[in-house]
Amino acid sequence: MKFFSDIRLLLLAIWFGGAIFFIGVAQTAFAVVPDRELAGAVVGRSLAILNYAGAAISIVLIATSFIVKRANAFWLWIERLLLLVIAAASLGGQFVISAWMATIRSQAGGPIDALAGDNPLRMQFDKLHQWSEWTLMAALIAALLTFFIMANRRFSSAKTDDLATFDIDKEFKF
Repeated sequence: MKFFSDIRLLLLAIWFGGAIFFIGVAQTAFAVVPDRELAGAVVGRSLAILNYAGAAISIVLIATSFIVKRANAFWLWIERLLLLVIAAASLGGQFVISAWMATIRSQAGGPIDALAGDNPLRMQFDKLHQWSEWTLMAALIAALLTFFIMANRRFSSAKTDDLATFDIDKEFKF
C-alpha cells in the first residue's frame, strides 16, 4: 500500500512540477521567440498538454482515492474536492477559455498584437488570458494543498516516534 501511495503522490508532484515549469517556458518563449504569434502557439500547445495531463491525473487520483486505507474521512473528501478543482480548472481552461481565445484570434483576422488596445476583440482576448492565468493558479494552489494532505497522510501513518524502531529495509520495501 505504501508503494501505491507513493505513486499517487508522484503523479501529483509531476503535474505540479510541469505546471511550474510551464510558467517559465511561457515567459521564455515570449522573451526569446521574435514572433509573438509563434511564441503564443508554443505556449498554447504546451498549455493544452498541461491541461489534458491535469485533468487525466486528477481523475485517476480521484478514482484511486476510493482505495486509500487508513485515512481520515474528512481529509480524504477535502483531497477529492481539491482534485476536482484541478480537473475543473484544467478542463475549463482547455475547452472553454482556450476555445474562446481561438475564436477571438480567428475573428481578429491577424495577430492579436496588431489590434489597438481599445479594440473590443483585444480587450476580450486580454480578459480571457487573465482568466486563463487565474484558472492555472487555482489548479496550482489546489495541487499544492492536495500534495500536503496526501503527504501528511502518508507520513502520519508511519511510526516516527522512536528512531530506535526504524527499520530501513521495511520502510523502502515495495
